[in-house]
Amino acid sequence: MKFVRWVTFLAASTLAISIQAFPATPSTPESGQTLVTILPKSGPDFIPAIPAPESLQLKIDGKETPVTSVTRAQGPADPIELVVLIDSAARGSIGNQLPSIKNFAKELPANTRMAVAYMANGRAVFSGPLSSDPAQIAAGIKLPPGPVGVSGSPYFCLSDLARHWPSQDKSARREVVLISDGIDNYQPRYDPDDPYVQAAINDSIRAGLTVYSIYWKSQGELSRSPIISSGGQNLLQQVTDATGGYSYWQGLSNPVSFDPYFKDLRVRFEHQYRIRFQASGKNKPEVLSMKLKLSGTEAKLSAPQRVLVGAQTTE
Repeated sequence: MKFVRWVTFLAASTLAISIQAFPATPSTPESGQTLVTILPKSGPDFIPAIPAPESLQLKIDGKETPVTSVTRAQGPADPIELVVLIDSAARGSIGNQLPSIKNFAKELPANTRMAVAYMANGRAVFSGPLSSDPAQIAAGIKLPPGPVGVSGSPYFCLSDLARHWPSQDKSARREVVLISDGIDNYQPRYDPDDPYVQAAINDSIRAGLTVYSIYWKSQGELSRSPIISSGGQNLLQQVTDATGGYSYWQGLSNPVSFDPYFKDLRVRFEHQYRIRFQASGKNKPEVLSMKLKLSGTEAKLSAPQRVLVGAQTTE
């Protein structure tokens, strides 16, 4: 299975690093944190040395920002909360992939709780609670219940998920796997400034979500247009880039299996690190641009384009 990804600013190298905003509860308004994934070339089982804070160059809103610490995210202190969000327009055609989703649930790290939700009328409708029991998770994995077009815009549903995350655990790593063609039915022509996409990005960052996407063609008329389908993929890419996730697709066709994508996701979850930084004080939480560089080694850097900074709340 060949992964195809639109990359706008990164070069190939020996490591892959991704980073996300995280809803920290810092002791002062001048601190914040992000989550970094380091994938070594030597293999998925190799755990690279934790980089020193001074090897990371971070800019927030164009300003140099000191990194104060780097720690590996693992064990009970760093649980994972994972939601697989499925577009209801995929009804029927996605049936062959349901076993892959169930197997994914069985093979997740022990400190993971997972749930499945479906896009319906602008909302993320859960089929069950977050759970670490594969049998309970599997019971909620079924064909999407709604007709074609019921979701309207997948970005409405992502925003709803971000605003109504099913947990108040601020220590958890919040991960989303968005299964959709990415087409905004309210604005089907590609628009990089699509307001619904931008709202979904900001809502996701404020909630501390890392969004991964798997491209899957819906049964609607719009997905039959190569131009519109390509635009949907680019919108998904915007969301994953901004939140520090990753986009999976195979051209404009549906993949034969989700298994290679899920295998890659499990590796990413096992190679995540928290970095903490000092940022300029803000009177209220604000989503700002962010850039990260790692020195001292060749690396493929995949940093989010935005981060939440400022006085954090527990909303």
